[in-house]
Amino acid sequence: MIYKGSCHCGMIAFEVEGEITEATACNCSICARKGSLLWFVPRDKLHLLTPEESASTYTFNKHIVKHRFCPKCGIHPYGEGVDPKGNRMAAINIRCLDGFDFASIPVQNFDGRSM
Repeated sequence: MIYKGSCHCGMIAFEVEGEITEATACNCSICARKGSLLWFVPRDKLHLLTPEESASTYTFNKHIVKHRFCPKCGIHPYGEGVDPKGNRMAAINIRCLDGFDFASIPVQNFDGRSM
């Protein structure tokens, strides 16, 4: 299935392909503050519909994950990083998907605070 999503103002828009079976709620210092519900997909399944330069990037701690956000409205629609096997991944904030009922899927808690 293909989902469309964006930040609040639309400056960052994207399509992402896959099946959402669960989301992850991370308790690290940034995810807890953002309130994101994350769905992880291979990076090549995320297709930006707006220029990549439209998104600003924030990194912290080990600087492994690129937290991508809109410099205009401040929404964090996705992040980028690599999985333990070295595969490029995208962490989609499912709260930014158009018309998706994020309350309909199970949420797994991840203890990112202890990393």
